[in-house]
Parts: sequence; C-alpha cells; structure tokens
Amino acid sequence: MLLPLFSYLQKTGFPGAGLFQYISFRSAAAFICALLFGLFIGKKIIRYLQHLQIGEEIRDLGLEGQMQKKGTPTMGGIIIIGGMLIPVLLFCDLSNVYILLMLVTTLWLGALGFIDDYIKTFKHNKEGMYGRFKILGQAILGLIVGLTLWLSPQAVVREKAYEYRPGIQAEVVGGENNFIPRKIIYYSETKSTVTTIPFFKHNEFDYQWLVPRGLKGNHWKYLIYILAVIFIITAVSNGANITDGLDGLATGSSAVIVLTLGILAYVSGNIITASYLNIMYLPRIGELMIFLSAFIGALISFLWYNTYPAQIFMGDTGSLTIGGIIAVSAIIIRKELLLPILCGIFVVENLSVIIQVRYFKYTKKKYGEGKRIFLMAPLHHHFQKKGIHEAKIVTRFWIVSILLAVITLVTLKIR
Repeated sequence: MLLPLFSYLQKTGFPGAGLFQYISFRSAAAFICALLFGLFIGKKIIRYLQHLQIGEEIRDLGLEGQMQKKGTPTMGGIIIIGGMLIPVLLFCDLSNVYILLMLVTTLWLGALGFIDDYIKTFKHNKEGMYGRFKILGQAILGLIVGLTLWLSPQAVVREKAYEYRPGIQAEVVGGENNFIPRKIIYYSETKSTVTTIPFFKHNEFDYQWLVPRGLKGNHWKYLIYILAVIFIITAVSNGANITDGLDGLATGSSAVIVLTLGILAYVSGNIITASYLNIMYLPRIGELMIFLSAFIGALISFLWYNTYPAQIFMGDTGSLTIGGIIAVSAIIIRKELLLPILCGIFVVENLSVIIQVRYFKYTKKKYGEGKRIFLMAPLHHHFQKKGIHEAKIVTRFWIVSILLAVITLVTLKIR
C-alpha cells in the first residue's frame, strides 16, 4: 500500500523516499513492524482469550508438567497472522502474484485452523475437525497454488539462451579454417516446471520427466506438478501441526526454516547472485523476502509468549498456517526438493507417528498384542518419557534446526 505513495514521492524529489525501492530496506521495516506489533497485541489477545475462557483441553498422557498447562489460552496463531499481515499490506507490492499467493495461503489455512480450534474449544470436541475435511482444505489450496503458478504470466523462470550468428564475429576453433559463429547469450522468460535438485552440478529437475511415454501435451506435466504441490503443502502443514507439542518447539524451529527460505528467495531474485551460484533466476521473486521477513518478526514476537512456560499456544490456527507458508514459499522459489533437509524436524516428527502406528498395528495383528518402537509418539514426547526436561528438548531441537538450515544453504555450493 505504501509502495505507490513512496514511488510518487521519489519522483517529486522527496528526501529519503528512494529507500523504499530497496527490498532490503522494506524487509527490515516489515520485520521490525511485525515484531513490535506482535509484541503489542500479544498480551491483549492473551487477556482477551483468558476472559473468554478459551483454554487448552489437556488429555492426561502421564507426561511431566503436562496438567499444569490445562487452561492455557489457545488460538494464539491469531497473533502470528495479525502481526504479519499488517506489515505485508504496508510494505509489499500487492500486485505481485507471489505475494497474493502467500496472502491466500495465510488466510486460507488460518481459517481452516481456526475452525478446527473453534470445534475443540467451544464445542468441547477434542478431535476437532474431521481429518478428511482438513486434508480436503489443504488439497484445494494446493490446487489454487498449482494452477496460479501454471497460468499466471508473472510466474516464470529466466533462462539463458544462445544464438549463433555467422559472419565477421566468429571464434576460431582448432585452426584458421575451422571456426564456429560466436555465441550470443541472452535471457528469455519462460513458463517452466523445472525445480532444483540439491548436491548435483546439473541441478535441475523437470516434472516433465515424470510424464509417462505416449502422453503428449503440457497439461500432463502440469497435472503432475499440481499433484506434487498438493502433496507438499499437505505434508509440511501437517508436519508443523504434529511438531507443535512443546512450548516454543514449532515456533522456534519454523523461524529458522523461514529465515533460510528468505535467504534463498533473495539469492534467487538477484540476477548477479543467482548467476554466481548457478541457480535459477526468478524475476519478481524478491518481494517474497519482504513477506518472509514480516513472518519471521511475527514468529519471534509469538515466541516471546510461547517459550516455556507458555502463556499461550498457537493451536491449529498457527501450526497449519506456518506449515503452509513454508511449503508454498519453497515451491515458489523452486526449492521444494530441499524441504526434507530444511524441514527435517517436521519430517522426523511425522515419521515417528507413522512408524509407531504402523508397527503397533502390525504387531497386534501378528502377535495379538501391539508393541511400540518409541515410548510415545511424536518423537518429542519420547524424549519427555525418558525424563528429559521440556525446555532442554526444545533447545536441542532448535540446534538441530539450525544445523539443517546450514546444510541447506551449503547445498548452493556443494554440487
């Protein structure tokens, strides 16, 4: 909203108005604004939720300190969403398709999570929304994201192209009588389903390769691409939801992940850096860094109230939104194949639940009595059962998140 105003002021020669054209300046402003706003509204929202007696329903699992959390306000994702939206609306270019996609993702999954939390707290139904409806909502969002990236003229990749021109300008190769026309390099913006493969020198993967032989037409590769988008959004948002089980765990881990995605968005949107790192240059992707900066500020402001002992829980309102934003951001910057590394915490938490349930059912069917691999799933509860304090578990998970983030960034050069 402020970008057109400052563009006009810059043309009139207003002092300092030109700063607003720099992505780095707007990113810093968005971060500070989101952080301060989240801190300001956080306490008010907590008091209001306490007044409404919107407290977490705790199921006794025999975990240390668990019942002390009973009655702690939930739906705290409102703080994250509210703290982020205002600076995004102020500092981002709202005509940018990527920003519009991120706003749709935030509001869509925020509403989906809010409905789930509403059913749990006001209807006193611990199960919340039926799982199939939650998956359906995530799938519809994936369909919207996939179709937009397919059809929008802004969602393109700038690729190098070579033109061979005969004539005077020629390169001599292997002797005076052997020459080839000089290569003229230029850039073209094209629609593409190409993404990045980590650790490989020739690091591009095209979803076109997954189309079965005999099927012709671009619609087949985009169909596969959209299905992949739906799977990624569903998996990551549910992974964040499962990880949100200890004070500050999902919030702190997500802040590290989003910071990494912000760096990747910046280098992908800078033609000089992208060329140096030999990665895809994505026009107009730099605006995403402003959105992610605001998101980081909102996460840190929420972490202020969510660290042990938590004054508020994010609920599905926050966790589904966080996972969705991470997934869509990675898809937009063509780094979704890095998510198993970057979101390693989410992956392990998800796998621990899947392995536990499958193994329990298998042993119950085979031996008549179900057995468990972990003391409790998700994985963070396994460590709680081993007697490790909650705050120590969270801190160690944060350290692992930082390590995974560093490995993710290192993949830019290890190829």
